[in-house]
Amino acid sequence: MTLANKLTLLRVALIPVFVLVFYLPYKWSYVASALIFSIAAATDWLDGYLARKLNQSTPFGAFLDPVADKLMVATALVLLVDLHDHRLFTIAAAIIIGREIAVSALREWMAELGQRGNVAVNYVGKIKTTAQMAAIIVLLAFDVEEFPVMETIGYILLYVAAALTLWTMVVYLRAAWPALNGEDSSPS
Repeated sequence: MTLANKLTLLRVALIPVFVLVFYLPYKWSYVASALIFSIAAATDWLDGYLARKLNQSTPFGAFLDPVADKLMVATALVLLVDLHDHRLFTIAAAIIIGREIAVSALREWMAELGQRGNVAVNYVGKIKTTAQMAAIIVLLAFDVEEFPVMETIGYILLYVAAALTLWTMVVYLRAAWPALNGEDSSPS
């Protein structure tokens, strides 16, 4: 069990703690849940860095890392949808969660064809992830009734993340279209 894999497992273990803290009936639960999410986001970066730097990449880590990321983000978005009862917010969260499921399935299918590289993470995807993480942290950290400006900032960041989510999904689908359309099923 590598250090990178332990950090990924920590991220998964933080999910129930995150949910519990989110629902605590105290003012500090906002900041505490944002802190837990921030720690999870930092471990996402750190476990990838350590796996590469220490040459500790493993098949288990390659599988679990994206699953842990998607579980934490989906959990946070579902909790925030409950807190922010707005249609546009719900639509943005559904776009982000739906895209993650669709692109994960697409990557898995392309990997079976030996073409996973055609749907690799790109630079816009990294910007999307940054906007998404920042939005979630802002929306978790502040009581929206006390800090309406922070709610607006969080919403803007989430809508930017949702737009970039759609954009990156289109990019991935266009790259995979020949294989999806049956035009090219040979490994690249």
